[in-house]
Amino acid sequence: METETSLQQMKKLAEKLNQAAKAYYQEDREIMSNREYDALYDQLVALEKETGTVLAGSPTISVGYEALDTLPKEAHETPMLSLDKTKDREVLREFIGTHQTLLSWKLDGLTIVLTYENGLLQKAVTRGNGIIGEVITNNARVFQNIPLKIPFQGRLVLRGEAIITYSDFEKINASIEDVDNRYKNPRNLCSGSVRQLNNEITARRNVRFYAFSLVSAENEDMHNSRDYQFQWLMRQGFDVVEYRMVTGETLDEAMDYFAGAVESNDFPSDGLVALYDDIAYGDSLGSTAKFPRNAFAFKWADEIRETHLLEMEWSPSRTGLINPVAIFEPVELEGTTVSRASVHNVSIVKELGLGIGDTIQVYKANMIIPQIAENLTRSGSLKIPDICPACGREARVIKENEVESLYCMNPDCAAKKIKAFTLFVSRDAMNIDGLSEATLEKFIAKGYIHDFGDIFEIEKFRDEITAMEGFGEKSFENLLGSLEKARETTLPRVIYSLGIANIGLANAKVICRYFDYDLELIRHAEEEEISAIDGIGPVIAKNLAAYFAKTENNQKLDHLLSHLQIQKEEQRGEQIFAGMNFVVTGSVERFANRGEVKTFVESLGGKVTGSVTGKTNYLINNDKASNSSKNKKAKELGIPILSEEDFLKLAGRE
Repeated sequence: METETSLQQMKKLAEKLNQAAKAYYQEDREIMSNREYDALYDQLVALEKETGTVLAGSPTISVGYEALDTLPKEAHETPMLSLDKTKDREVLREFIGTHQTLLSWKLDGLTIVLTYENGLLQKAVTRGNGIIGEVITNNARVFQNIPLKIPFQGRLVLRGEAIITYSDFEKINASIEDVDNRYKNPRNLCSGSVRQLNNEITARRNVRFYAFSLVSAENEDMHNSRDYQFQWLMRQGFDVVEYRMVTGETLDEAMDYFAGAVESNDFPSDGLVALYDDIAYGDSLGSTAKFPRNAFAFKWADEIRETHLLEMEWSPSRTGLINPVAIFEPVELEGTTVSRASVHNVSIVKELGLGIGDTIQVYKANMIIPQIAENLTRSGSLKIPDICPACGREARVIKENEVESLYCMNPDCAAKKIKAFTLFVSRDAMNIDGLSEATLEKFIAKGYIHDFGDIFEIEKFRDEITAMEGFGEKSFENLLGSLEKARETTLPRVIYSLGIANIGLANAKVICRYFDYDLELIRHAEEEEISAIDGIGPVIAKNLAAYFAKTENNQKLDHLLSHLQIQKEEQRGEQIFAGMNFVVTGSVERFANRGEVKTFVESLGGKVTGSVTGKTNYLINNDKASNSSKNKKAKELGIPILSEEDFLKLAGRE
């Protein structure tokens, strides 16, 4: 009976671990922390030893997960096994013993196998499941530091890690306005970048490659030394993972160096790798079904601190999900002060038995993301709210796939309309600096903002906002200055900022121009009259009329208008392009950028669209002979292609 229970536990553990591996390796997402994965894995190993049974599909005998089908697959010449690992320095010392050993960074990216022939890069394949990987040769050619040609003319096969640095990761994420579309960590970004079908995207991501293993070098004497192999690879032009030569006796000095350096490194690392220098000896040890015996991985032990839970903040999101965030007494972790950690869902809140005042243990997953490791008090007294903090309407716990989460049930909740607020503050709308999507989400979750007009009244929450993490007095003053500038605006910007479906800034300008910039005329316009405007179809007309037909929308607009000074736009010159549609592509010389071309076209009554269609009158492209898709489409449809000089002549400016 006891064995049956153990086997059932093993099945459940294997299923959980395999789901986590699938999410991590195939889908580039994480459903559990490394700490939780390691703990469950160790439980499974212990149960397998106890029962003497290893079930089919157990992650203790499989490696990685199946590769995707979107790229060609190829079998590796030799299987790529995982490494046995420990968090105990003494276990690592015992493995090293008196052997000369290379101790190097265990980089956290995507493992790649490179093959060179006749001095040229012939092939690059991802690790995949360790047996079969994906061919990404074209992408590898645009990595930042992979040599495309090397001095060695024989056949060379080596392995290394593709990574993206923290600084590049932050730059790329900062360029993505939609918070939900940002990458969670450099590894996920690297994985997606390496496996692109279009290597132009890969090239923009600044992927770097660091060699960590020479598999074979045809007819080359490596003097039975991994250290020599690394030096030889460096002479071929490869960046090699940083390492130190150690024995059990000299391990501490090297470990202390790595432990200090990891805090300031610009690259992601989740531990260290120990590899015997003596190649023949290491190879003679063979391997288990999962691990080679010539190498061992060391994972950083999590720095854990005790603190007290002060508050549970419930943060609504655009999906309606209300996320629990633990606020605790500040503690120092991995060199920084932390005071909050996501608890993810109601199920985890209950599993941890959380209550205000509880003594909890916190750590940083992968030395980056604060998490609650354990609740030592387990009072279980925390009350799950039944109202949404953003809108004050009903919140309900919903169970999906055995996981309980809290959701706002109000379809009109401001938190669900974060996209509308993001559009409102954007450059072409109200142009309010200092209100990123993440900041807006925080303000909405706290109940500071319910409609657009509330943004201009944010000063009433000065004390609360300046006390928020990452938002001090200077940031707040900058925001107030930006709001002051935004008060003076134009009617087309206001109409566009309302987020009415299908109405962009260009359409808003056409509509305002038709009604002579009279908002009251626009508000009371009939659908038929709007659709009669040249360039404005029935869909836009219907959406505009429907928006102003709602009393609530007009009340919110009045609230907004009470904070604005609307400047009437002057029509600059005769509207010679009225009713005409232009597309602008390629580089420009006579204008600062394509945006300036668009502004000029609109000032003369025209409209600029993004794609060439039957409604396009002219395509503006200085490279008339280009084989770009837009040029081809224009030629197919008989649409004139104008250089900037041609365009300016058409406008009467040449």
